[in-house]
Amino acid sequence: MIYLDHNASTPLDPRARAAIREAEESFGNASSVHAAGQAARRIVEESRDAVSRLVLGSGGFVLFTSGGTESNALALRGAAPGPGRVVLSGAEHPSVRENAARRGPGSEIVRVDPEPSGELDPERVLAAVTEGTVLVSVMAASNEYGAIHPLARIAEGLRGRGVLLHTDAVQAAGRIPIDVEAWGVDLLSLSAHKMHGPKGAGALWIRRGISLEPLMAGGGQEKRLRSGTENTPAIAGFGAAARAAGSPGDDGGDAAAIRALRDRLETGILAAVPGARVLAGSALRLPNTSAILFDDVSGEALMIALDLEGVAVSVGSACSSGTVSASPSLMALGLSRDEAMRVVRFSLARTTTGSEISRVLEVLPGVVARVRDAQGVARVRDAEGVDLQVRS
Repeated sequence: MIYLDHNASTPLDPRARAAIREAEESFGNASSVHAAGQAARRIVEESRDAVSRLVLGSGGFVLFTSGGTESNALALRGAAPGPGRVVLSGAEHPSVRENAARRGPGSEIVRVDPEPSGELDPERVLAAVTEGTVLVSVMAASNEYGAIHPLARIAEGLRGRGVLLHTDAVQAAGRIPIDVEAWGVDLLSLSAHKMHGPKGAGALWIRRGISLEPLMAGGGQEKRLRSGTENTPAIAGFGAAARAAGSPGDDGGDAAAIRALRDRLETGILAAVPGARVLAGSALRLPNTSAILFDDVSGEALMIALDLEGVAVSVGSACSSGTVSASPSLMALGLSRDEAMRVVRFSLARTTTGSEISRVLEVLPGVVARVRDAQGVARVRDAEGVDLQVRS
C-alpha cells in the first residue's frame, strides 16, 4: 500500500516502538513512592522534558492527555471559564469547534474564516476581539489543506489585552519548527500519533501562570488537571517520537525532501488531470499537505477507487467516525458543499518515497477518468490547454 494519509495518522517510529516496549517493563504506578513506581515516574518526566524541548516550552508545563481532542477540550473549556467571547478561525478541527460550543451559558462564539487563498488575515481575527473576549483559538496549520497561520502576529495584537491564545498544533508538530515563545501562545495542543508516536497519547503545553479548570476529578495526577494513572508506555513512545522529530528549531532536512515530493505530486496531477486545482497553493503551507479539488468527481468515489489501486488518501476529516460529509473548514474557504465534497487530501511523511509518488502519478489520471466516466462526465483539454467538460 502507498500510504498518503499521514495527516490522519502516521506509522510508529521504530524508536518510539522500542521505548514503548521498554516502558512496559516498568509496570509500576507513576504516583507510587516505591522503586517500581519511581521507575515509571522517571519515564514520564523524561518524556515530558522531550516534548517540552520539541516546542521550546521551558516557560510552561507539559500536561499529558489521551490525545489532541482531550488537549483541545481542556484548553477550550478549562481556560478562562465562565461567560465571554471566544474567537475561532474557520479552519478549526471539530474538537475545537465543538468544545468551544460547550463552554456554557454566556459564551459567545465568533468565527473568522480564512481568505479563499487559505491565508488567515490576522487583522480580521484581532478585529473580532472586542471587550469581553477571553480566548482566541487559531490552529497552527490546517489539517485539511496545510495553510500555516500567523500566530505571532495575532499574539502581538493581543498583548496586554488579557486574552488567552490557544493553538491546535497537532498537524504542525514534527513538520515545522515550533517555538511557543516566538509564537506567543498561552496553550498549545499536541498528539503523538500525528508525529510517528503511539495513539492514545497527547499533550497540552500550558504557559506558566495560566490556570485551568479540570474536565474531570480524581486522584489529582498531572498537577490535578488530568486525573487518572499515567499511561507510561504511550507517554514513553510520545517522548521518543518528540526526540526523533529533530532538535528544536531544526526539521532535520526532512521538510525540504517532503516538500519536493509534494510539489512533484501536485505538478504531475495538474499536468495530467484536467479540472484539477490545488487549494491554498499560494499560501505558506505545511511541506507535506496537498488538498486537490477534482471537478466532476466525487471525492469519496475517487478515494475508494484509489484504495483499490493500493493508494490511501482521504476526504474530509478522519476524526468523524468514518463518516464523509462536506467539511466546514473547506466551505470556510468559500467552496460550495458540492465543491468541498470533491476535495481529496494527499499527506506525505518522511517515509514517503519518490517511487511511490511516481506510481500515484501513473495510476491517478486513469482512475479519475474512470470515476468521471461512471458519473457520465469527461474532462478534456482543447488545443490551447483550456479544460472542457463533456457529458455523455
